[in-house]
Amino acid sequence: MAALPEPAALLPTEPAGVEMVAKFFRALGDPARLRLLEFLLHEEHTVTECVAHIGLSQGRVSTHLGCLSDCGYVQLRREGRFAYYRVTDPRVAELVMLARALVADNASALAACLRIDPR
Repeated sequence: MAALPEPAALLPTEPAGVEMVAKFFRALGDPARLRLLEFLLHEEHTVTECVAHIGLSQGRVSTHLGCLSDCGYVQLRREGRFAYYRVTDPRVAELVMLARALVADNASALAACLRIDPR
């Protein structure tokens, strides 16, 4: 019987690399940031359009966009006094869709989980 190939390592070998992967997921751990990513996936939008779309204050939206930009999920383009944001990598959509499928498969367990803060 042939041996199965070795599985690819999911995580970096260094602790700092593992922390970076965890940080990657924490950046996606806010509902407003997820909604912004979805909104910015196919075309760029101004902060004002983002505010109207998700219904938070301009300050909160700017903070979330700043986080997404700092982490490399969105790109900022300035034109005059306007700032335009868009998703930098379409693989973000694939990641979110995979998460959505996993959530669907594990909805009752996630709903019952008390160890993760619902905020």
